[in-house]
Amino acid sequence: MYPNRFTVNCLFPYTEQEKDPKYWNTWAQQTLKNALTLQNLNKNKAKNLILFLGDGMGVPTVTAARILKGQLNGQSGEETQLEMDKFPFVSLAKTYNTNAQVPDSAGTATAYLCGVKANEGTVGVSAAAVRSQCNSTQGNEVTSILRWAKEAGKSVGIVTTTRVNHATPSAAYAHSVDRDWYSDNEMPAEALKGGCKDIARQLFENIPNIDVILGGGRKYMFPKNTSDVEYPDVLKHSGTRNDGRNLVQEWTDRKGHYVWNKKQLLSLNPNSVDYLLGLFEPMDLPYDLERNSNTDPSLTEMVDVAIKILKKNPSGFYLLVEGGRIDHGHHEGKAKQALHEAVEMDRAIGRADLMTSVHDTLTIVTADHSHVFNFGGYTVRGNTIFGLAPMLSDIDQKPFTSIIYGNGPGYKLVNGVRENVSTIDYQDNNYQAQAAVPLSMETHGGEDVAVFAKGPLAHLLHGVHEQNYIPHVMAYAACIGQNREHCMSSNGSADLRPVLSSIAALLTFTRLLC
Repeated sequence: MYPNRFTVNCLFPYTEQEKDPKYWNTWAQQTLKNALTLQNLNKNKAKNLILFLGDGMGVPTVTAARILKGQLNGQSGEETQLEMDKFPFVSLAKTYNTNAQVPDSAGTATAYLCGVKANEGTVGVSAAAVRSQCNSTQGNEVTSILRWAKEAGKSVGIVTTTRVNHATPSAAYAHSVDRDWYSDNEMPAEALKGGCKDIARQLFENIPNIDVILGGGRKYMFPKNTSDVEYPDVLKHSGTRNDGRNLVQEWTDRKGHYVWNKKQLLSLNPNSVDYLLGLFEPMDLPYDLERNSNTDPSLTEMVDVAIKILKKNPSGFYLLVEGGRIDHGHHEGKAKQALHEAVEMDRAIGRADLMTSVHDTLTIVTADHSHVFNFGGYTVRGNTIFGLAPMLSDIDQKPFTSIIYGNGPGYKLVNGVRENVSTIDYQDNNYQAQAAVPLSMETHGGEDVAVFAKGPLAHLLHGVHEQNYIPHVMAYAACIGQNREHCMSSNGSADLRPVLSSIAALLTFTRLLC
């Protein structure tokens, strides 16, 4: 009756034990016991900091990825746990930009990396900077937690499935009033004349000793028309730089290692590598569903190598990991691509968990923004997440997929009426789910996003906060940046008393004013 549903447990997708109230009561009681142990808060100083950023990973994406993960393992999916689901503390972050109700990835990156809210389209600058106006850059630069960690003696790294000079990673090191200034080739003449630098150049100049940089974006590092090492006959993949600089060569001249394929990456001995640059594609890495597993590393493999290199530092490390193509899949209306990207990021979270300790590593998983993506239609338990709802529309009497977008390229009319999805392969990797409003690219959503946290002082992420609160918590836990006064404890824990007493003093002062 429902060809899109799993054949396993077709009539009863739940297990027999789920019929027994004892099953649910026992599960809930065990969860309660685990929750009670959280009263013993982890107040250790965070030696290591890891931020996993799922670009565009709103709450509906998290839920759908959870179901997909379970279904990939032969389960119905709903009861599955993502790695991030296991984190003990969860809060919400408000994602708006200073000039936008529904944000973009640049302004949000500035918030969760630099600690200040900013305008859309700008990275590493305050809201006083105006997008695309070069002369509004100087004096409005803000620094990131990656820089704070580096200045405190920690090793630092960036791992992404997008270009390493894309919006998310660039806020960690660049100060640019335009997120699209990937190389000098993309910059207007007046910006170059005004002294503004492209983002790729800033990657190597602003914080010259970033220890690990892994992702895409090769073309922006080479002189114009330089043939790409992997695609020598594809002109669009050739170098773009007008200034003639070979930034990769400059990196290797400083005795940094450089790799451009999976074999080179995995053949490295992390113990003999201190600085690593890996650029695996001219632009973004391929979707995980389309990845050549022989030539392109997965996000999990990149995270594995990065941590092995960074953890050699006795002072610890800061690592930014972006599952950047979740966002791209949604923009293209390709939910299957987006959700598989989210599942792969969850694998990377699991790998990082195995390589670190909750006692000295604060790990946060969040998103920069959401999308107008959702799923519904009263689907039954175990229905494939990419399948049909178990009913027809009572308006046009046609089937519809559970997954749907509020807008985007999936809007399609056939002979003036809604397309009948049963006549096409709606489970194809690149199927564009139906959308309510026609747009060439689907848009972001404006709702809050989840923030999952575990490790030292993870309990400081609770309730609903502004997005720029996140790096302040991380810095406080690690005693870096502007948060160091509380770090005088000799037993390795982060002593909260100085800050609490300061708050008490502030409240007293406020009462006096009243």
